[in-house]
Amino acid sequence: MLDTAPLQHRFLDHADHYARWSGLAIGIVAAQALSTLGDIAFEQRVVFCITAFGLCAVAGVLLADALTLRPQEAVRTARLAPRLVRDHVPPRMGPLIALQGAFLAVLLVITAATAAVSPGRAFSTGKVLTVTCNGMRATLGPWPGLYYSLPMFGALAIATPTCVWALRRIVHGPGGEEQRRDRAWAVTGAWGLLVSSQQLYAVLMVSVSLTETGCAGVLGALTFWVFYPLALLNLFTVVWSLVTVVAPRAVGDEAAAKGPLDDE
Repeated sequence: MLDTAPLQHRFLDHADHYARWSGLAIGIVAAQALSTLGDIAFEQRVVFCITAFGLCAVAGVLLADALTLRPQEAVRTARLAPRLVRDHVPPRMGPLIALQGAFLAVLLVITAATAAVSPGRAFSTGKVLTVTCNGMRATLGPWPGLYYSLPMFGALAIATPTCVWALRRIVHGPGGEEQRRDRAWAVTGAWGLLVSSQQLYAVLMVSVSLTETGCAGVLGALTFWVFYPLALLNLFTVVWSLVTVVAPRAVGDEAAAKGPLDDE
């Protein structure tokens, strides 16, 4: 028997996969291009690369969601309980990524407020932290002040409301429960990839700055007990988020094994 399925339909069956993978591939290409900007400081180039890769991952996932085919259901049944976003996002990693996003925003605000800034040059000189060491003033850097954190703030301001809107659209839109869960996990993973990669680099910058002086004292202890474990946590989140964007069902098997939620 001949296959009568239109070629366009067969392509759209996997278009969401192609879009997600293309977003990651374009992000790698964009990061590679930004890494060659020789007239910009190395630390700033890393910030641009991480931000561009994260935004491309988010854009790819959003495009994938727009291209996802919705099942044509002949019969629709009433749903007693309203759908909630928290029931479709990863039950453990979802809250963790949300906390990481909030901590990243707080961390960037603190580092921007404490960075040494020259009058009239706030956006170009917030690179170091000024401390007093053995009665002498010293500068520590690179410090994620406004010079480094502005691209991060911009990416969060763009990606966060967009991903929240996408999650609400997925949860309250058409489609099967498993399909909605996969799409919601992919969006969560893309936002988590952006947040955790940015936080990882910001934490590493803070850690290097606080431990480069010979009189780190309390700052050194803070780095050892807070920032190093936080860096490891962000590294784990980066890997989990990347796998989730590539194949959301691969990391969602545990949730699926618990049984499907009530469908519409």
